[in-house]
Amino acid sequence: MAKELVEFKNLKTHFHTSAGVVKAVDDVSFSIREGETLCVVGESGCGKSVTAMTLMRLIEMPPGQIAGGEILFEGKDILKLSKKDMSRLRGNEIAMIFQEPMSSLNPVLTIGDQITEPLILHLGMDRKDAKKRAVELISLVGIPRPEEIFNAYPHELSGGMRQRIMIAIALSCNPKLLIADEPTTALDVTIQAQILDLMRDIKKKVNTAIMLITHDLGVVAEMADFVVVMYAGKVIEEAPVLDLFKDPQHPYTKGLLKAKPVINQKQERLYSIPGQVPNPVELGNNCHFHDRCEFCMEICKTKEPPLRTQGDGKHKTACWLYEEEGKVQ
Repeated sequence: MAKELVEFKNLKTHFHTSAGVVKAVDDVSFSIREGETLCVVGESGCGKSVTAMTLMRLIEMPPGQIAGGEILFEGKDILKLSKKDMSRLRGNEIAMIFQEPMSSLNPVLTIGDQITEPLILHLGMDRKDAKKRAVELISLVGIPRPEEIFNAYPHELSGGMRQRIMIAIALSCNPKLLIADEPTTALDVTIQAQILDLMRDIKKKVNTAIMLITHDLGVVAEMADFVVVMYAGKVIEEAPVLDLFKDPQHPYTKGLLKAKPVINQKQERLYSIPGQVPNPVELGNNCHFHDRCEFCMEICKTKEPPLRTQGDGKHKTACWLYEEEGKVQ
């Protein structure tokens, strides 16, 4: 088995607001192994992106606060690194593809300038070698006429091409971990498929571990080796991807899978999980999903379920049903 590259240990990231403290990430623990694609899934506001941004040390403080826990990267706690050491790590060994490339690419710099910058900064290349490598990267991500694109500006490219350029920048220093935050959300279906194929091919070529943040279960089925399901700042289930789809255990995960449209199956109305995500300021010491769950028991309202190992040790679930009444039917 591949060794662990990243370990989140009891991570807590809070935001102090006028309404109160928002526990965006609340006691989260999971690992990413070398060469593995781990998908983090859940509804908007569940803490997926905040977990990734905490790993990158990009949380603005205040109002944000890392209230506890550790993030170990190759055994070193990222949260204890100096700003200088973190800058060396960020972009070099850990890179991130953001959801909207137009807000991440600098509109007044050419594509070439933006790809060569990390090559010069992190790898110490001269401009000639950096340009050669940048052209290779543009070609690697499947964009034709790389020499011409090198001199283009972001607004001259399509959405799909800009996202490919973001991948090229992220891969420029051969990072050990690539974080992709909803990388295909703003793209049409055809381009989405091309971007996912590209990420899968690159993973095979350079053995980069991928932390893929998404709410699209189709993407999860296609890309993931391992899945972490989050709800209201908590990890409520984690499992290898085949186990999760074959035997989902948490009622929330069951609801997510049930809500997925099925091709060639007649559905009078698409299923939706009843109720609303709880107010993050008003979360108590209970199962945060209890008021939306058809299996809710008294203990669910008054005590938070621990994340416990089920079956072969790779599947974990935070649900009182497995201790009170056995497996959900």
